[in-house]
Formats: sequence, C-alpha cells, structure tokens
Amino acid sequence: MGRVTDSPVETRTGPLDAATVDALRALAAAAAAQDGVPPLSEQPLLWLAGDEPAITHLLVRTDGPAPVGYAQVDLRDPAQAAAELVVHPAQRRRGAGTALLSAARAAATTSAPGRSGEPADAGDHDGPGALTVWAHGDLPAARALAVRLGLPVARELWQMRRPLDPADPPPSPVLPAGVTVRPFEPGRDEDGWVRLNARAFAHHPEQGRLTRTDLEQRMAEPWFDPAGLLLAERDGTPLAAGWTKVLPDADEGEVYALGVDPDAQGQGLGRVLTALMLRHLAERGLHQVLLYTEGDNLPAVGLYRAAGFERSAVDVAYRA
Repeated sequence: MGRVTDSPVETRTGPLDAATVDALRALAAAAAAQDGVPPLSEQPLLWLAGDEPAITHLLVRTDGPAPVGYAQVDLRDPAQAAAELVVHPAQRRRGAGTALLSAARAAATTSAPGRSGEPADAGDHDGPGALTVWAHGDLPAARALAVRLGLPVARELWQMRRPLDPADPPPSPVLPAGVTVRPFEPGRDEDGWVRLNARAFAHHPEQGRLTRTDLEQRMAEPWFDPAGLLLAERDGTPLAAGWTKVLPDADEGEVYALGVDPDAQGQGLGRVLTALMLRHLAERGLHQVLLYTEGDNLPAVGLYRAAGFERSAVDVAYRA
C-alpha cells in the first residue's frame, strides 16, 4: 500500500456537491466510530454544504472517488485562521495528515494580512500564515503529529458533564430584581440574539463571530427547539441568553451556549440561566448534560463546577 501523499491535495471553495458532502460525512463518521470522538465540530459540518466564500476545503483521494482525508480552513478572518482535519482510519500513517496540514498552512499564508499589500497587525495574530488546528479528544495520534511538527498547544476546550434526575429537577432560581426570562421567539428575536451574542463573546474567536445566517442554519437543524433558548431581559432589553441542545432520540442534553452582556455581569444571570437550563433538560426526561468551555476561563469553570459539572474530556488547539 503506497503513501497517500502520492495523490495531490485538492483545493475547493464554495459549496460542495451533494455527493462530496455525503462522502465527507461518511469519512467523519468512520473516524468517529474508530476514535470515539467526532473529528469535525458542528460549524465545519454545516459549512460542508454552505456557501461561505472564506472557507477552503482540502481533499485527499487515492484510487476511488471518495476522499480518504479532508481538512477545512476557516479564513473569514485571516489573522485568526483555523482548521480541522480528518483522515480515514484505514489510511492513517501514510502521510495524509501531514499533507493536509501543509496545504492548510499554505492556505493560511496566502490569505494572511500583508500578503495583498496591506500591513499585518502583529497584535492580532502570530505572523503571516499562523494557523490554529483543532484536535478533538486530544487523541495520541494527533499529539504525536503535533510533537513531530513542533506545534505548541494554544487552547484547550474542556468538555464538562453532570448527571440529571428527571424525577427531581433542579429548583427554579430566584430572578434578580426586574429581570424576566422567556423563550426565544423565531421571527422576532434573531437580530437581538446576534447582537447580544457578539457582545457577550466579543473576545471569543468562534462564538463571537456568529452571524444571523449562522443562527438560521442552527434553527433549521432538527434539534432546534425555541423553548430551549432562554432570554433574560429587563424592560425589554436582552441581558443574557442560555441555549440548550438535544439531538433527536438522545438521552443526553447540552448547555449549548451561555452568554451575558458585559454591562449586565455581576448580577448572577449566568447562575440563574444555568439552573433554568438544567431544569428544562431534566423536565425533558434527560439523564445527562454536557457543555464545552475554555479551559482557562476560570469564572466559567467555577460557575459550572458550582452547578455540579466536572471535566470529562478535552479538545486541544495547536498553533501552526
């Protein structure tokens, strides 16, 4: 069996055709079955069939039409370029991962600030071509590749979990004075949620950049339930939002996103919405709940630990 790198890396932009999307989803599913963790997160999966022009798709094939390796590079902000990649379990250790990473770094370098005559802002990135590469599950193969290529760890995304008892849901918390909490209303709340989310996650490289289109893509997913997206308001002004996610036929729920407007911090809204989300998930009959948070976000980690969560897994971002 020859090396995968005998085949060139294909580069595509724009929407992928349906057959390629299906093949890439099957590739990701095969890797998840082998590794016990999905290799691609939610947004890259949505972008497989999306028309975001700043997303670059990199594919490696061998003898057949189905890709055996894939990487996606997010170049919406070239100063914060990021990539995720997957190689079929049967094709690993044959150079596909290295080839995809090299192609991803080349894509980031080509689009980096300063490459089109504009000055690079050294305060926003680590130099032209800097690239964040996510490794979900912190698997040994990804660690070995990072060590071999000399890639340092840039971020850790913690997965945290706690049990739920549908027969004994958490009590409803006391709301701060003047605050009301209501479910999201499609057709009314989209723009308000996008503004609130951008303020709450202004310094977050992924969550803070969600657009109305990104929100609508999630609203079109089969798991979306407006009753699970809670808005905290005072006098009609959004202060915070807590979003839950439950996949169809799942016994596990997720605290999908929790954001508090900077001007409303210090009022206990994060604690209140966390309790309400846990109560909502318990009342749906779920027995487990998970969430993701940055490992160095000590206030968030402390909030979730106080609510009964403990770290259960970690995703690692390497800096290329």
